[in-house]
Amino acid sequence: MIPGKYRSVSGRAANNVNCGLHLVIQTSSLPEKSKVEFKLNKETPSFSGRLLQHDLERNYSSRQGDHIHLASSSMPSFPILQRSSEEKILYSDRLTLERQKLTVCPIIDGEEHLRLLNFQHNFITRIQNISNLQRLIFLDLYDNQIEEISGLSTLRSLRVLLLGKNRIKRISNLENLKSLDVLDLHGNQITKIENVSHLCDLRVLNLARNLLSHVDNLNGLDSLTELNLRHNQITFVRDVDNLPCLQRLFLSFNNISTFESVCCLADSSSLSDITFDGNPIAQESWYKHTILQNMMQLRQLDMKRVTEEERRIASVVAKKEEEKKRESHKQSLLKEKKRLTINNVARKWDLQQNRIPNIAPNQDRKVSDSPQDPSQLHGSTVSAFPEETGSLDSGLSNTLQGLSVTDTHLVEVDGDTLSLYGSGALESLDRNWSVQTAGMVTTVSFTFIEFDEIVQVLPKLKIKFPNSLHLKFKETNLVMLQQFNALAQLRRVDQLTIDPQGNPVVNFTLWKYYVLFRLSHFSMQKINGTEVTQNDMIMAERLFGILAHVASSELPQYRLISILGDVRKKQFRYLLETKGKKPGLVNEENSDSKRLVGENTNRATLNYTTRDFYNERLEEIKEKKKFCKMYMEDLVKEATEINMKNEALQKLWPQMFIELVRDAVIEIRNKNSYMKLCLQQITDQK
Repeated sequence: MIPGKYRSVSGRAANNVNCGLHLVIQTSSLPEKSKVEFKLNKETPSFSGRLLQHDLERNYSSRQGDHIHLASSSMPSFPILQRSSEEKILYSDRLTLERQKLTVCPIIDGEEHLRLLNFQHNFITRIQNISNLQRLIFLDLYDNQIEEISGLSTLRSLRVLLLGKNRIKRISNLENLKSLDVLDLHGNQITKIENVSHLCDLRVLNLARNLLSHVDNLNGLDSLTELNLRHNQITFVRDVDNLPCLQRLFLSFNNISTFESVCCLADSSSLSDITFDGNPIAQESWYKHTILQNMMQLRQLDMKRVTEEERRIASVVAKKEEEKKRESHKQSLLKEKKRLTINNVARKWDLQQNRIPNIAPNQDRKVSDSPQDPSQLHGSTVSAFPEETGSLDSGLSNTLQGLSVTDTHLVEVDGDTLSLYGSGALESLDRNWSVQTAGMVTTVSFTFIEFDEIVQVLPKLKIKFPNSLHLKFKETNLVMLQQFNALAQLRRVDQLTIDPQGNPVVNFTLWKYYVLFRLSHFSMQKINGTEVTQNDMIMAERLFGILAHVASSELPQYRLISILGDVRKKQFRYLLETKGKKPGLVNEENSDSKRLVGENTNRATLNYTTRDFYNERLEEIKEKKKFCKMYMEDLVKEATEINMKNEALQKLWPQMFIELVRDAVIEIRNKNSYMKLCLQQITDQK
């Protein structure tokens, strides 16, 4: 009989009986002298601890000293196995037929009491002729050529089934083996775990060296304590947390690259031994700390004992990693919100330019150059990682569903660059920027903003960001050369970048030369990334110098003075004062100074008036005209009234004069009475 324990990964194995095996193979078609007799006297190692753990590469051996006769049956394809009575008594419960070059399972008659049957290292292609062995507990078909699991439906007592190193492609036909304790299917061609959920007593499952790409369908294996999945192609694991008794899980040499793909392991309270060596995840710096932090109950990792110091370090590192992860999630969220905001600004801009029909706000326009770095969203400074090609994780995607895409502007500070998207972003120039932040900004970028709106804030830009040297314009409606005149009011510009997108002015052949001429006092170094040479400056002067001279000479003096600033007014008056003097009266230095001042003044006459400012001036002029008209009408009315009164007076005056003379004669007719009356009036007045 079989001993009470058989050692495997679960701790059981068959006892070995080291004895000689005398085989007699006979067929009825051969004469007596053709009987082939040979004896095997060799000892092989026993099942040495954890057979399934080591992929059952080491075989158990239970050698018998009995004489076995394989005689041909009435069906020539199935030999019949016969043993003598003595042999049956001596080894009544076990039979070993390993390395016999068998291609089929022989018919075994009169051996219904067998409990261990070994067909290792043969060429058997199909399991058959053993349905009568209903007491069989241990069946070993390791290293054969079996392609399908079959012929086992009657073996309800089977506890150990070893089918490693065969050609099996599918787990099937195990429905009646509900008492199975060990199932070894390593070294086959299985691609999917299936049809095992009814094996509630199974404790050891070996699927190493198969073609598995994922792990699932493990529900129902409530007694499973060891699962060997080494040397597969596994990328993710599921359902393992539903195995209440699982203690050892071997996942070495697979394709697991992230902890998220095996995160269900963190929910298992019974796992104590696990291996990930040979996986991409094991090469990561965070691997060990993450595993230990999420699986506190582990006693061994990659066949090495876990110490308390390692747990402590893992806890500290894992907390830091968690903080980084949260920060990364936050930055990814803000980066995506920023992208959505820029898309919304771009959509609104296109609507204003009548480029696209009015569409729903959630239909984003894709902006290829959306910023990827630290940014400021509506006053709140944020940071963002570089653009990633991968898709967002599900948690982040769910969060983004609640983001608003109605924001119409964006202000971003990235190192020394201030980026403004949408006209509303110009209001940020009114904020109280810190001295440090304002001092660091050397580049200002305008996108999706009308240039005329930008012109109105240039004085603020000069004050708020005194170190700004580089201006960028994209989608700002720069359409004519005159618009560049507005940049002259800045303090300094070393570089100018005009993106062709949304700025038709760059289609003019001479636009760069005009910029160099009009902004020559800045000594500009680069335009659109190209170095400015001395020849460029000379060419610009030749092309547009005469234009500035004509423009300044044709203007009236009062108009010219009104255009110039205070400093330029003094320079202009100086020019007027020295205009009539002879050249000899002024030294060469003053002549050079005058010439330079004259050039600057000439350029100053080339100014730009925005449409809004022009409209305001028109409104102002209209108001003035209206006021003047009313004033003149009042003057005319008053003069008319005076004239009418004068004419009436001329008509009434003769009669009035006669009456005055008459009254005077009457009053002085009595001289004494008149004098008394006059004296009385004088007295009354005193």
